[in-house]
Amino acid sequence: MLLLLVRHGITPITGTRLTGRLPGVHLSEEGMRQAKDVAERLANLPVKAVYSSPLERCQETAAPIAERHRVDVQTVDDLAEVAYGDWQGRPFKQLYRLKAWSELQTRPADFRFPGGESIREAQTRGIRATEAIRARHPRAAAVVVVSHADMIRLIVAGYLGLGTDLYQRIVVGVASVSAIALGERVPRLLRIGDSGSLDELAERLRPAVKSSTAKKKP
Repeated sequence: MLLLLVRHGITPITGTRLTGRLPGVHLSEEGMRQAKDVAERLANLPVKAVYSSPLERCQETAAPIAERHRVDVQTVDDLAEVAYGDWQGRPFKQLYRLKAWSELQTRPADFRFPGGESIREAQTRGIRATEAIRARHPRAAAVVVVSHADMIRLIVAGYLGLGTDLYQRIVVGVASVSAIALGERVPRLLRIGDSGSLDELAERLRPAVKSSTAKKKP
């Protein structure tokens, strides 16, 4: 199975505040355009299911993808953004001045956000969610998961066996696609934070799709 991790499109406060799980944060006009664009980039892939974080900006990004492949968006709570607790909604300029922010940068694995969850806990639930999705679609060629930057970085780090303290070395931009091939001997990272053409992935999956179709014939 090809796991396609899509970060949501841009919102009016992306990059200025730690949005977290603030309610009512929707895609901006540019974010809506990005969502339609990523749906077109994924159009040639044999996507069999679309899953999303429950937060509005992810649901709005997932909608055109699901529509393009004629499936419903399925919401998974474990794909939600990291629970940043007391830091949620605060401007980054304020957070950068905190001593705890430096601790987050140097030793993130065991860092717990005040009033929230730890980075390691967030990673555990993210991997739990993708493994449950994988078990639900054992024969699917490709499945889309729409989530958030930190959650996608933690999932990628988990499948690569990269120490959690190093997850921040991974960069995923808004409306980008990261692709992990699962079901082989080891997980294989095929794309990370990709914002270009995904046609090569479609070519890679074509033999698997033909094989699956052939097996269904009487």
